[in-house]
Formats: sequence, C-alpha cells, structure tokens
Amino acid sequence: MRVRVPRILREVLDCNPDYAAGVRDAIEALVVDIEGDAPLPVPRAPAPDVEAWTAAHAAHARESWLNAEWFFAELAVYRELSTRCRFWETGRDPFAPAKAEELARERPWTRLEAALAADGPREERLHALLDECLWGNRVDLSYAVAATRERHDDDLLVDQRDAIVPWLAARGAAVHLVADNTGTELALDLALVGAVLDDPASRVTLHVKMQPMFVSDALAADVWHLLARMTSRGGGVAALARRLRDAFDAGRLELAPDPFWSGPRFLAEAPPHLTQALEGADLVLLKGDANYRRLAGDALWPADEPFASAAPALAARVACARTMKSDAVLGLPRGLAERLTAGDPRWRVDGRRGVIQARV
Repeated sequence: MRVRVPRILREVLDCNPDYAAGVRDAIEALVVDIEGDAPLPVPRAPAPDVEAWTAAHAAHARESWLNAEWFFAELAVYRELSTRCRFWETGRDPFAPAKAEELARERPWTRLEAALAADGPREERLHALLDECLWGNRVDLSYAVAATRERHDDDLLVDQRDAIVPWLAARGAAVHLVADNTGTELALDLALVGAVLDDPASRVTLHVKMQPMFVSDALAADVWHLLARMTSRGGGVAALARRLRDAFDAGRLELAPDPFWSGPRFLAEAPPHLTQALEGADLVLLKGDANYRRLAGDALWPADEPFASAAPALAARVACARTMKSDAVLGLPRGLAERLTAGDPRWRVDGRRGVIQARV
C-alpha cells in the first residue's frame, strides 16, 4: 500500500494523459491520501454497488489506508479509482492502455496457439489446459514480478486435476468459471472454455468484474475485445473465437458481470442470487489469487488444513487454479509449508508457486 498501489495509480495518470484536470486532480489526491494514511473514505455514488459498500464500510469506518484490513482496503482503492476517473459515467477503463499493451505482445498469442495445438482425447486436453490456465495467472499487470517467473517442476504444490477433469468433461456439464486477468490468462481460460463446450450439451458461465480492478482484471468488454483480436489473428485462434461466439449466440456461453466480484465481501457472504447461481453448477472454477482469498476469507489458515474447510457455506463443487501472490493457503501436504519457508521465506507471495485444488 505504501509503494505498489501509489505506483499503479500514478501509472494510470501517465497512461491517460488526456484525462480532464478534475479527474487527474482527484486521482492524485487519492495517492496523497494513501501515502499520508488518511481515513478510509465513505463510499459515494454514482455506482451500482454504493449500498453494499456503505454497509461494509461501517465495520471499517475507524480505519485508515495504512492501518486497515488489507482485503477491504485494497479493494477500496480500485473502487475509489473507478469513482474518481468517472468510470460509471463514461465507461472509460483507466487500465485500457495497459491491457492493450499486453495484447500487443506476442506472449498471449504464442501461449494460446501452443495450448490449442495439443491433441489427444478430450480429457487429456482438459488436463493440459488446466495447467495452462494456472500458469497464465502469473501474467497479472498489478503484480509484474509474477509474470517474469520461469516454470519449474516443483512449482505446482497441489495438483488435483484428476478430480476436476471428469466434471469438466461430463456430458451436459454446467461449469461456472470466475475469471481473473484478461490478456494472456483470459486467452488460456477461453481455450479451456472451448474444450468444455466441445460437448454440445455443456454450458459455461463466465463471471467477470463490473468495474476496473487490479489493473488487468477482466470486464465483459475485455472478453469481446479479446475475441475480436483472436478473430484477426487467424488460424486456430480465430476458429476458437468463432466457436465461442456461436456458443454465446446459442446460449451455451454466458457472461455474468456482477458487483460482488469487486466488492468487499467474502464468498461465504455472497448475495443469494449469486449463491443460487453457483450452487446450480456442476463445477465452480475460481481463477486467481483474489478469488482464492475471497474463498478462504483472506485468513491465515494452517497450511495443511483441508481445502474443503474454506468453503463450507457454498454447496457446490469448487476448484481453484491460482498462482500464489498472498499468504492464504490451505490443503498443502503436512510439513510442506515449513520446508518452503525454511528455503524461501517469500514463497507465499512471490508468484512462483501455484495450486490446483478441488472440493468435489
């Protein structure tokens, strides 16, 4: 909060030089407030989530930017940014330039083309694509250090794909995928979605953010922009985009933007409409670190606590694919956390390791 968050906000100013003076002043004032440890601001309109945030703020009203519950404060930064850059009034994403820069690189396309080149039976492809989806989560524009990591054989700390793939491959499966980052990660997620939809009776719901979050978190607009870029790429990438558009037109692929995914509540506190939707799925796949934190209550569980302990309030099969950028983790083999800490004290937060876990 002292260094990384102010840098992200100032990069917004650098990348959007045509912002009006009032917008620039409002964003700079937010940076100054954070660096100066000002009180957390009271949520204000216009925004569709103002009621939920106002209720949550009551529990944090005495906190300040540098002395607050981290999950709440970090999310509040991005909510404040959306208000101050007038996103709800203009629809202009302050992170659009950074997202465009990521898609202008070759990384998303070479990785997607390599993932689509895998052949073999459908369950084998789903198994391999889950691995690609996990490591795609390293490409997080709010946490650049993770994207520089090379893959090592011991980076995957828990691998429960064998329990997950049968549910993805089942005939007529209803899969809900809660997305994290756009760009490279979302491209690989869409490859997995395409493989699920290869069964003509299966359906996928893709949950996305309603407002810009964590620089590269996916909005509905990012999905359509990515599909357009995939179409212009040609080859197998364009063919995947066509299949996904056809599935959308047929009602087998749905986008589900919801303010909950950028709000301050944990998954155990999800509103009834969202809980009912998720519990109607055959499998809910949560992507990324923030969604893992939302599932785990952003708490310091014993690392060998069973993964199932994290989601007692959600009566659905839940899986997570997440590279580690924060402390919360469950379901590790006994003693592994201690061994990792002895050799690498930052193993929980440096973006190198990952987990694919399930409660099925």
